[in-house]
Amino acid sequence: MSQNIAFVGVGRMGANMARRLKETGYAVTAVFDVHAPAAAELAKEIGAKHVTKLADVTAAADVIFTVVTDDAAQLGVFAESGDSLLVNARGKVFVNCATITPKTHVEVERRARKAGAVTLEGCMASSIPQARNGTLYLMCGGDKATFDQVKPILEKLSTALRYIGTTGQAAQVKALVNMVMNINTAGLAEGLGLGAALGLDLNMLREVFLQTGANSQVLKTDGEDMQNRDHSCFFSGAHAAKDSGIAAQLGADVGLNLPLAKATKAQFDQMVKLGLGGLDKSGIAELTFKGRHG
Repeated sequence: MSQNIAFVGVGRMGANMARRLKETGYAVTAVFDVHAPAAAELAKEIGAKHVTKLADVTAAADVIFTVVTDDAAQLGVFAESGDSLLVNARGKVFVNCATITPKTHVEVERRARKAGAVTLEGCMASSIPQARNGTLYLMCGGDKATFDQVKPILEKLSTALRYIGTTGQAAQVKALVNMVMNINTAGLAEGLGLGAALGLDLNMLREVFLQTGANSQVLKTDGEDMQNRDHSCFFSGAHAAKDSGIAAQLGADVGLNLPLAKATKAQFDQMVKLGLGGLDKSGIAELTFKGRHG
């Protein structure tokens, strides 16, 4: 456990990953976030240094996790000039956990190699409680030797750790996971919304869904929330819109028509347009139940 670890992006996922590694004995030496108060608060809590320059993050650690919002943010922290994680980055390992496009992971790898560093995709298919408890489902892509190097750290964060393949492939798999999840979410919202409009008992309907081909993981996590309009955010509608867009673009890139993915993206885009993007993805039910926001 001699490796020092730092985090860039300490929102709900990044902060809980940092807490988890700290409590399992790792030295989390520095944290950075564009929202400085969040980083300052977490730094105080876990005994890390709150830094305001990306170059200082790299200087403070051997392994740096990035958990940022999108492609632009990822490319920004790995800028090829100015303040950047790439400043004096030779020998450093970057584990990039954001849900971004595969091509951005490939570009970040290229930039890091040029600076003498290495990268690994650490794509997460879990949510906030799993980040805190070290039970993430992690899909990793990149050089296998780099994966093996940081595997002891990743094992503290994940009970289901999987090496997928070369850089970009883990992001492809993550995009497909979220595409199917989002389609399931949109379908469930329509099913429950129609059931409510028909006057059916939704508790009964969810129980029937659970015992039949309508069952899904989303039914278990989001069904009751859709019914009760409890949309406390674990995975936002805005993120669902972004991720559906990544999958739709992958389909377009290989010449596939993905009508369900496109329709689902349109629904989550509508959530964002209506100002509901900060709600959990279960908030898509607000578009399908009569008398709500639709």
